[in-house]
Amino acid sequence: MPRLAIVTGLAAEAKLIERAFARTRQGIPGLACDGPGPERARAAATRLARDGAVLLVSFGICGGLDPELRPGDLVLADTVLADDGARYPVSAEQRPVLEARLSGLALRIAVGPLLGQDRPLAGAADKAARFAAGGALAVDMESFGVARAAQAAGLPFLVVRAVADPAERNLPRAALKAIGPDGRLRPFAALVAMYLRPWESPALVRLAYETRLAFDTLEKVAERFAEPGPSLFGGD
Repeated sequence: MPRLAIVTGLAAEAKLIERAFARTRQGIPGLACDGPGPERARAAATRLARDGAVLLVSFGICGGLDPELRPGDLVLADTVLADDGARYPVSAEQRPVLEARLSGLALRIAVGPLLGQDRPLAGAADKAARFAAGGALAVDMESFGVARAAQAAGLPFLVVRAVADPAERNLPRAALKAIGPDGRLRPFAALVAMYLRPWESPALVRLAYETRLAFDTLEKVAERFAEPGPSLFGGD
């Protein structure tokens, strides 16, 4: 079976994987969360590759760029696009296997390019411009780093992302303060930001609900990853 190794940007995303494998009593795959951003993700993926990973997976939430995507929709990227124009195709062998197996979960699944950024794409106007310019379905900050590490190591990789904030949504500034550089929640910092910008409270409540939908989707995917028996990715 390919030795699966998963990279997340948020500690809560990594917890979904840990809990799913603990419930099924399967050995937890390679798993690393060094915090948000492409450089941290690249470092984590490089470390996993050195430790013997055969297949790298970028796993977590993302922002929607395609206006058809709704919170909780699953994005299986076929290519990761970088700001410098570089394109990183995911595993042509493993992605269709993954898509077929996840189709049984009755999730809305979109397949297409995903944009990698080194900072959150917070404005609806910016999201619309990026969608119009390159056609990427969604955006995140870790998949680009995983893609670069996979290319350097000569390994296949996959991207599994669930939409939290849709294309028409502006991210409130308070939300951007809620995640620390280690990928863990900073509730006090978020509360201070909300106190200073109380008009953002409704948007924060809506974002919390929509992010919960994304995490519900990721939990289902994590449980499918952890199912006993033949590998989800086609190994024995």
